Amino acid sequence: MRSRFTAYAMHNANYLLETWDATVRPELIDFSKEKVDWQRLEIGNTKKGGAKDVKGVVEFKAYYLQDGEDYVMTEISQFIKRTNGWFYFDGLVKSIGKVGLQTNLGKNAPCSCGSGKKFKRCCGVG
Repeated sequence: MRSRFTAYAMHNANYLLETWDATVRPELIDFSKEKVDWQRLEIGNTKKGGAKDVKGVVEFKAYYLQDGEDYVMTEISQFIKRTNGWFYFDGLVKSIGKVGLQTNLGKNAPCSCGSGKKFKRCCGVG
């Protein structure tokens, strides 16, 4: 997760594509319209993702500057382990907005870990 955040901050599309699961990977990433300056990453809850697991879930907050204002995005990302490492599979943006004024986007949405439960009853507990 930390390496992918760094890749976003540095606009390293090649690394992002290489660490995206091939079954859902986009053809390209275009940073030409990117207007944010990624500042820092905070890892929150994690679920699975150990040596014996094949799936893992990471909740994180990514802080960024846009037009001189501080913003934060909270996302729940799902990773899949393949024979050659861990790969990003998908993510659910939980909230986004100016620091202190985020809009909640996914509390009642299905949890991205695949449990079939609502996010607030699964990975959102904590």
